[in-house]
Amino acid sequence: MGQGLWRVARNQQLQQDYGDQWDAGADGDPQDLGMEMGPAPGHAPPSPLAWASRRHPQHCQGADIYQLLRARRGKEQPGFIDLEMLPPELSITILSYLNATDLCLASCVWQDLGHDEYLWQGLCKSTWGHCSIYNRRLPSGFSYRRLYMQLDEGSLTFNANHQEGISYFMSRGILVDHPKELAKFIFCTRTLNWKMLRVYLDERRDVLDELVTLHNFSNQFLPNALRDFFRHIHAPEERGEYLETLITKFSHRFCACNPALVREVGLSPDAVYVLCYSLILLSIDLTSPHVKNKMSKREFIRNTRRAAQNISEDFVGHLYDNIYLIGHVAA
Repeated sequence: MGQGLWRVARNQQLQQDYGDQWDAGADGDPQDLGMEMGPAPGHAPPSPLAWASRRHPQHCQGADIYQLLRARRGKEQPGFIDLEMLPPELSITILSYLNATDLCLASCVWQDLGHDEYLWQGLCKSTWGHCSIYNRRLPSGFSYRRLYMQLDEGSLTFNANHQEGISYFMSRGILVDHPKELAKFIFCTRTLNWKMLRVYLDERRDVLDELVTLHNFSNQFLPNALRDFFRHIHAPEERGEYLETLITKFSHRFCACNPALVREVGLSPDAVYVLCYSLILLSIDLTSPHVKNKMSKREFIRNTRRAAQNISEDFVGHLYDNIYLIGHVAA
């Protein structure tokens, strides 16, 4: 349930284990408390937390939380500490480590804390990074908890039918039917099914254009940039018009983001287009178990430079090394 929650539980356990022993045996033999030496003459005995720190230094988080728990405990009660007894900031920080399911369960015990708008706003924006509704003036009575439920339901609907999913978002005012807004939503969301997303982008080329422009390939090596591109826009399983469209758009965007590389290496959108296809074919050749005779580095350089003669041999060789060491560009 999160590192912060574990720390609070561990400190409470220390307080119970050592605080009670000290209260019960402060006048007894120090050996009963695990003390090898008594206090120096004229000095007060060490606190229970000090002895706990000596015996278990890796578990102590400071006297402040110990004193807080000791003061808040009151009567001896077994079980976990009540979060409502802690300062609100600490309670919210502890609950912020929970996902939506665990937060709903926590709201059954701590209703006010579990329905805190700050927590649900964080869950919404961490899962769906951009929605049109985030930039609007929210009406009175607006609930991020209800918005999370709608976003989750809309994502499940999209994964079953992309048209119905987008219609669901628009009907509830979560998204507006504008290519840039839809592209930002797709770019910042990881809960959408990539197969449905591929079908949707194939139908909405205007959204695809805006989605490509959201990528920044500055100072990225070509194979790494292609991997990043295909992580957001999944490549089709077979070569066709849609794959050619994706590579064409990527080639122009890559050159636009790297004007210095274009001048130094002599790249152009057409040259990047050829290199991308070469990288895809090389990826299949090196990673497929059905290919017995793998393409050598010399063969790759020779074949690639036939199609892109102005690209240096060293640059093409580095492309081969990247695929050989890292793997498929569209995996």
